[in-house]
Amino acid sequence: MPRLHVEALAFCLAWAAVAIAGFVYAGRLAGALLSVGLMLLVMPASALIVSKTEDFALERQVRWGLLAIAGLALAIWLNA
Repeated sequence: MPRLHVEALAFCLAWAAVAIAGFVYAGRLAGALLSVGLMLLVMPASALIVSKTEDFALERQVRWGLLAIAGLALAIWLNA
């Protein structure tokens, strides 16, 4: 059985939580935008960083940073 990467699992769960929160509190469109929009940002950014620098720590920071920005944007939008 392959080894379970806890950090990757935590990121997936956090991503799903942000998308579900967007769906529940802001509607179907917000949930879809958070899910697909993050995919369209995170995947190319991760691939670019790893292919250019091979720095997995930087890739991890950028990935979590993008997720945090999406969560903060959702929180700000909900409180506006």
